[in-house]
Amino acid sequence: MTRTVYVNGDYLPEHEAKVSIFDRAFLMGDGVYEVTSVLGGKLIDFDGHLKRLERSLNELDMPHPAAMGDLLEIHRELVRVNEITDGMVYLQVTRGSDGDRDFVFPNPETTAPTVVLFTQSKPGMAKAPMADKGMSVISVDDLRWGRRDIKTVQLLYPSMCKMMAKKAGADDAWLVQDGFVTEGSSNNAYIVKDGKIITRELSNDILHGITRAAVLRFAAEAQMEVVERNFTIDEAKDADEAFITSASTFVMPVVKVDGETLGDGTPGRVAKRLREIYLDESLKTAI
Repeated sequence: MTRTVYVNGDYLPEHEAKVSIFDRAFLMGDGVYEVTSVLGGKLIDFDGHLKRLERSLNELDMPHPAAMGDLLEIHRELVRVNEITDGMVYLQVTRGSDGDRDFVFPNPETTAPTVVLFTQSKPGMAKAPMADKGMSVISVDDLRWGRRDIKTVQLLYPSMCKMMAKKAGADDAWLVQDGFVTEGSSNNAYIVKDGKIITRELSNDILHGITRAAVLRFAAEAQMEVVERNFTIDEAKDADEAFITSASTFVMPVVKVDGETLGDGTPGRVAKRLREIYLDESLKTAI
């Protein structure tokens, strides 16, 4: 089946979709994005993703697309026409194209933003085999720009980090700055020690994860202790367990850090319980 995508107001077969070569996301990485998971044909944490999109646009002084108020309808239509049961909807907003290349932002009154959405089918997302066996991570230097709280399309270094992990025989990478873990290449990072869930506090240094916010809320409601502070790779290696969170992996246990096994090498109790809670509660509010 040919996938239907959305480009600037039109629903099109993917092979007919076009964006200008002068689009600023293509030339300058001047765009932001969101990825919303779909489970059972419904959108997970959609309101959180929409609010973060608005924040990213505001932080970059980027015009809001005219379709902002209709984004839920567009998401639902793409899920429907593409028959997505489990998967994701990718949304990208760029500063658009004024027909040439210039470092200076184009006039927003004459240059409309570019809005693109497409779906990805991922059957069985909630039952990923890795959730049962756990994942491995390596540590790499965090060489990204300083505004990681803005969800931009500047993803070259995260891609490089994933390739470093792949070459090392690991599943992903945790980024380290000034001796402390910031986050994963495309996720937030956590360790568990003596029953305490430890994760870096919010700042410009990490993405303000939508799944992160939900998981920490559910953890507090379940009477789990959460400590928001920096932690080192050595602390991670000495932790009882570890995990990551993201819109596409939900809560995913980490069982190995830089080649060292955590605990007995199997997903920990806290990570497994948080995954169960997150999936159960998120499905209740899915739209």
